[in-house]
Amino acid sequence: MIRKSTLEQTYFKCRAQLIRVIGGIVHSDDIEDIVQETFVKSYEAELKQEITYERTYMLTTAKNLALNHVSRASAQKNQSLDNMQSLPSDLTSKSLESQVASKQRFLHFCRATDTLSVEVKRVFLLKKVYGMSQKDIAEYIGLSQSTVEKHVAKGLLQCTLYLQQFVNSDTEQAAGAVKHSETVNK
Repeated sequence: MIRKSTLEQTYFKCRAQLIRVIGGIVHSDDIEDIVQETFVKSYEAELKQEITYERTYMLTTAKNLALNHVSRASAQKNQSLDNMQSLPSDLTSKSLESQVASKQRFLHFCRATDTLSVEVKRVFLLKKVYGMSQKDIAEYIGLSQSTVEKHVAKGLLQCTLYLQQFVNSDTEQAAGAVKHSETVNK
């Protein structure tokens, strides 16, 4: 039996509080995305270090993400297209390396979603790829919003774990290549 992480348990316990905190800062359409991003950021942080006060960490992260969201939206609103003389070069041309890296990341993402159960995969892709709200997904598939939320969280967790394997293996391969290069050059 797989033991649930305490972070995941804390997330489900304080989810309503996260929604209230975020709801006081951002528009209601953005709340679910920020709640999920809070979980992902907290999970990533937990992989790097132990989080002693998980609830406090999540609430602080949620508040900061919501404030950043409002700040970005405000900056975008104030920026005028008339002030832009030309598009930045990184938007108009991509190097071959960045295109290959992008395709590799997409391939890894596709493989990660293939590890999900059929129902979790369907919900996860509707949310993350097609951008549907949890309410719309629940109505479309005929599930409760709570079930949709759990499927999205499970999909995020499993895909993150799957993709983390590639980050670790890429780091090991790079270290091995450097070591081999040093051996050859001696």
